[in-house]
Amino acid sequence: MLYLNANNINDIGINWSDLTAVIKNATGALHKNDYSQPIKPYLRYGDPKNRIIAMPAYVGGGAPLAGIKWIASFPDNIYQQKLRAHSVTILNEHDSGIPLCVINTAMISALRTAAVSGTIVEQYLALKKADKQFTVGIIGFGPIGKTHLKMITAILGNRIDKILLYDINGVDLSSVDAAWQDKIQVCDSWQACYTTADIFITCTVSSSPYVDLPPVKGSLQLNVSLRDYKAEMVAHMDVIVVDDWEEVCRQNTDIENMHKVMGLEKKDTLSISDILCTDALQGKEDAVIMFNPMGMAIFDIALGGYYYQEAVRKNIGSVMPD
Repeated sequence: MLYLNANNINDIGINWSDLTAVIKNATGALHKNDYSQPIKPYLRYGDPKNRIIAMPAYVGGGAPLAGIKWIASFPDNIYQQKLRAHSVTILNEHDSGIPLCVINTAMISALRTAAVSGTIVEQYLALKKADKQFTVGIIGFGPIGKTHLKMITAILGNRIDKILLYDINGVDLSSVDAAWQDKIQVCDSWQACYTTADIFITCTVSSSPYVDLPPVKGSLQLNVSLRDYKAEMVAHMDVIVVDDWEEVCRQNTDIENMHKVMGLEKKDTLSISDILCTDALQGKEDAVIMFNPMGMAIFDIALGGYYYQEAVRKNIGSVMPD
């Protein structure tokens, strides 16, 4: 059985075109119902905002694989100089159940989250004129925010006009590629980051919503952290996209609050497979599009499978005895 850690993932490298392709292929299996993904249970104890989540899945298609991700999220870790999230992913051969690989790093979660966002960004770009320049706003600049910055710069490239960053604890630009420094403005509030953003990305650890201003017309709202928009904001969203309604309409997410307070129903939303497999955004050039991803285990397993195959091909990682 192969063992991979964060250093191994970095050695393999991050190719956003490859990673978004992995997500698209897994979404194809989802669309064809060639997958299995139980509702993920949340283990809670002590402080109620802490949780450890089990995410089992089988994803079919051309490279079928089964497995599970076990991910802990403890938001207050950031105040103790510890990572908020820690995870271990186990991959099993699909037709025998034999464990193939253990991936011990939360980096897989960050890459999966940003790659899923990246597939929506690509669909959004297809709606816009080829010469349009974009203002990107990111609030929350921890590991998820930094990974989203890397993704968005890779996908948008020279179509970026400026990048607005805000974090309640300040923004450290030391890890940001020097090539993008002149495009970045550090803001002093979320409002300054939000009110001019064509693509707005929430990467916070907020436990309660606060966004209460109309978004930019025709913008993409990537609600990655899921607990930032007040329920009434549903009135400003022309298209609401979820990865999985049953997963995301719970655990005090913005979608659950919009459902309970404003009457949002599953039929009022589109799924990620609608967007990626049926061109459901066609004709929505001027729409405000809001994407709410709870995080689907099939994407973690598919992405883990990609890194497992690359590790085998490049002879990276440690072989563990049975």
